[in-house]
Amino acid sequence: MRQLFIAFFMLFAVSAQAETRDPGSHFFQPKFGDFPAELKAAKEQGKKGIFLFFEMDDCPFCERMKSTILNQADVQDAYRAQFLLYPIDVNGDTPMTDFQGKHTTEKAFALANRVRATPTMLFFDLDGKLVTRHTGPTKDKAEFLLLGRYVTEGVYKTEPFTKYKQGK
Repeated sequence: MRQLFIAFFMLFAVSAQAETRDPGSHFFQPKFGDFPAELKAAKEQGKKGIFLFFEMDDCPFCERMKSTILNQADVQDAYRAQFLLYPIDVNGDTPMTDFQGKHTTEKAFALANRVRATPTMLFFDLDGKLVTRHTGPTKDKAEFLLLGRYVTEGVYKTEPFTKYKQGK
């Protein structure tokens, strides 16, 4: 019994040490709303591409991802090192310019990219080409980090994410 208590205490102590930060200011970046300009910035900064997190108000799965995964400092650092990261409101009327230079709104952009559920995560390469789509929340932080590696390592070119996960 004493060993169980010590193990539980150690687990609690380790999890309490995990650094969390607000995803609004430490994961997502301020966006210009002009994706050709965002692509140019991504290239200049040596990024692998652009990550878009499609969300909506009162989405419990979006909130769970923000409060358990996107708020983790190591997740924020890993994704920011590889991608420019932007939230997109699937119901938003905010004007923007898509990757092809077409003027649109967040809502119309989401529809054009067949976003039907939230969260939906889309990864675009430096040419503005969609390379990976993940619909729904990831199971946990490890799966989210694996999803990022799947894209940065270019595995999306040869196999689906589900198969990649099975091999890890």
